[in-house]
Amino acid sequence: MPINKDKLSKRKEAKEHNPDFIRPESWRYKRLQTNWRKPKGIDHHQRKQKSRGRPGLVKVGFGGPKEARGLHPSGYTDNLIHTISDLEKLNPKTDGIRFGHSVGTKKRKEIIVKAIESKFKIFNARVSASGSKS
Repeated sequence: MPINKDKLSKRKEAKEHNPDFIRPESWRYKRLQTNWRKPKGIDHHQRKQKSRGRPGLVKVGFGGPKEARGLHPSGYTDNLIHTISDLEKLNPKTDGIRFGHSVGTKKRKEIIVKAIESKFKIFNARVSASGSKS
């Protein structure tokens, strides 16, 4: 059950009013993905916003509400963790944790045990608390 439901619903409502930003010319060429890339060409029509019917550009004004920024879709705040001491600064009721990519399996297991004790929400555990590495 997500926490911060009101903040998440505000974010969702704001997103409904935003256009779907897709990569320019991605509808034209199959090799181009639809994920957003800013047009940077010197004469690019979409960058200059010259022609009608082209999708809009990503701008600051299309951002979500300030209070919902940095929230994971579950409603917890997303915090990067590298050591056990990083856990002590956080509140398990509002903060979720994500391990840094450089944290190895041995230290990850130690942190997971401590995090489960404290009832933290873990976003990318990758190993179980019991201990087998398979």
